[in-house]
Amino acid sequence: MSMTVIKAVDPRSPAHRAGVRPGETLAEINGHPIVDVLDYKFYSYDPRLELKLRQSDGTVRTLRVRKSEGEDLGLEFETYLMDRARSCANNCIFCFVDQMPPGMRKSLYFKDDDARLSFLMGNYLTLTNLSPREVQRIIDLRISPINVSVHTTDPKLRGEMLKNPRAGEGIAIMERFAQNHITMNCQIVSCPGINDGSALDKTLRDLAGMFPAVNSISVVPVGVTKYRQGLYPLQPYTKEQAAALVDQVEAFAQAHWEEKGTRLVWCSDEFYLLAGRELPEEEYFEEFTQLDNGVGMLRLLRSEFSRALTLAEPEELEGIAPFSIATGVSAAPFLGELVDMVQGKCGKIEGKVYPIVNHFFGETITVAGLVTGKDLMEQLRGQKLGERLLIPANMLRSGERVFLDDVTLDEVEEKLGVPVIPVAQDGYELLDAMCGLVTAPPPSKPNLPEDEYYRYNPGVRG
Repeated sequence: MSMTVIKAVDPRSPAHRAGVRPGETLAEINGHPIVDVLDYKFYSYDPRLELKLRQSDGTVRTLRVRKSEGEDLGLEFETYLMDRARSCANNCIFCFVDQMPPGMRKSLYFKDDDARLSFLMGNYLTLTNLSPREVQRIIDLRISPINVSVHTTDPKLRGEMLKNPRAGEGIAIMERFAQNHITMNCQIVSCPGINDGSALDKTLRDLAGMFPAVNSISVVPVGVTKYRQGLYPLQPYTKEQAAALVDQVEAFAQAHWEEKGTRLVWCSDEFYLLAGRELPEEEYFEEFTQLDNGVGMLRLLRSEFSRALTLAEPEELEGIAPFSIATGVSAAPFLGELVDMVQGKCGKIEGKVYPIVNHFFGETITVAGLVTGKDLMEQLRGQKLGERLLIPANMLRSGERVFLDDVTLDEVEEKLGVPVIPVAQDGYELLDAMCGLVTAPPPSKPNLPEDEYYRYNPGVRG
């Protein structure tokens, strides 16, 4: 069955007013065939539309719709993409999905590499499974920005890292996008001794040559779990290796800033934590374009928290009930400093930060976003948690009260005997949560089916 079949029509929508009915297939908008969500969103933007609708018996009717420019038509389809999500054609040596333990839910083993998810949801793609038609459509529809997993611009090395003979072609596609003014945000997953050092220098030079189409670059360390039997031998970054890479990237960024007025490339916060370095000041991160890759996330959190604390009156901080915070090992000292800032202002707050060692994936995984419910329960049972436990919201599946290992928030609360409050990556909300002004979210459902909306992203930092 076609995935452009209309499943439901919002009763308050322009489509409903025009007479569109569930069960019809959206064939064309203003004469343009509708293949998937990108066609739908692009061609339905205008205020005057002519819809060609196909009935189940094959007959076709035409409706005219008038609406505000950019207003959604109000149609719901069988799947969000109006198509199947495209799986990855690579076998990357650093792929996190390959390092997942057995027995987890099926969606966690699905590798997507879909340009539509890049544009609509910020996913990163390698460009290896784009057909010539799809490349041209991106150019024709001016789909921008595109998020690209680059890793290296050396065609031979890229083929070896992605285990795909077509991998090198992706760089030529990027150059074509740049010539057609398609904006790209780039990610480099850096692997010690493989694509860092001189290889990284070349990659940064090549990407800078595509500026301003290449709008930003993040460099993140490879994640290495304990489940690597039979996989390419990779080691996590040592403190010394991380420090050398930070120096390398910062030197390139400084030179680019002096010439072009932007640093263009940033290391993720995790690299600074691994290197034992202070995070750069807020201005260093410019527009925080690579925030979702953990670039500047902790600095922004501190800045927001500091501003929130400055605005708070001392009496507002009095009488705060004791609380605790659980996070990944790498961010725990940082959050401890924020608790100390509050104590420095009011002197009475009782808050303790617990670093959670990741036994589920292995102790080399130190980010908050990969802490599981089981590790939380095992390590915090019997500890002094105060009247509530705060956790980063990215420990939970988006829009739900479930951890990566399928343990629910309710189970953790029952086991530990305290309310567990997920807190967004926001300094103002964090201070409110410390003060007891934020409560746990109610049970909720994701906006999209699991096999489409939930993708494990190894760029999650915390």
